[in-house]
Amino acid sequence: MENIDTRKLKPEVQAQLRKQVVRLRSSGKSYREIGQIVGIHPTNACKIFSAYKKGGPNAIAAKTRGRKHGSCRTLTPEQEKRLKKAIVDKTPDQLKFPFALWTRRAVKELIRQLFSIDMPIRTVGEYLSRWGFTPQKPLRRAYEQNPKVVQKWLDEQYPAIVEMAQKEQAEINWGDETGLCNSDQHGRCYAPKGKTPVISLNAKRESFSLISAITNQGKVRFMLYDKGMNAQIFIKFCGRLIKDADKKVYLIVDNLRVHHSNIVKDWVEQHKDQIQLFFLPSYSPELNPDEYLNCDLKAGVLSTAPARSKSQLKCKALSHLRMLQKRPKRVVKYFKHPKIAYAA
Repeated sequence: MENIDTRKLKPEVQAQLRKQVVRLRSSGKSYREIGQIVGIHPTNACKIFSAYKKGGPNAIAAKTRGRKHGSCRTLTPEQEKRLKKAIVDKTPDQLKFPFALWTRRAVKELIRQLFSIDMPIRTVGEYLSRWGFTPQKPLRRAYEQNPKVVQKWLDEQYPAIVEMAQKEQAEINWGDETGLCNSDQHGRCYAPKGKTPVISLNAKRESFSLISAITNQGKVRFMLYDKGMNAQIFIKFCGRLIKDADKKVYLIVDNLRVHHSNIVKDWVEQHKDQIQLFFLPSYSPELNPDEYLNCDLKAGVLSTAPARSKSQLKCKALSHLRMLQKRPKRVVKYFKHPKIAYAA
């Protein structure tokens, strides 16, 4: 019988072959006979049985081939742990690097500074991929935002507002302003590679603004207006809001200058039994659920055929907003986002 090249066999098959050698030798067969039966050299049969006598079944069991996991890497496990912690806990500018975000080049410079290792940029990418780090588009956050104030809002101020609303049986509304323009374009589309698609937009710019308010129960109220927001427009909207509500309104808005004007303060004081204003932390639009309605509106209006006039643009916006009013469950889903889940 021609001998088998056992190096080409799978580890499981090799283990079974070794067990067969042990059984045959234990039954009194010679190594020459075993070699002829199994198809290996008698010397290999002798080595297998000798290993079995010294180490038992574990000595002939199937073993993982190749190098050990993590061997021959440039960084040690301790260095990898330290590097990952630095990337997760710090930003490049905090470590005095001339980078805004962690790129492969920035990580390469960090490795050079921490461990005096000049690692190839491709190897840096392999390490990041191995750790589960992926290239992502970063979220935008205002530099002026105060994290301590935001945390105080989440932990103390908003829970206090909820408690007050429960005592007064008031309805909490989240308000915000936005604008729509017929020259804006939302979203992407598919096209052959290298052939950028073209969309025909009006050269004459037509736009309008709107203010809206939503609740975590899915209620939507809105008002369209032209030009910029001022105290009279904001008061008009608040008046409509309390007229439509059957209970006291708690309206949470951002820190637009109009919201803090003396005219608005005087009007709110005169109607304090019907409405009360509260203000989000400065530079924190991600905490306002009404911002998600604005995104929904722009996606619905601007991703369809472009409006050719101001009246068409308003008609499309009204259609989308009235659709949202009839679908409160869709609005409630805004509050499932991690950033505004606190308001759900």
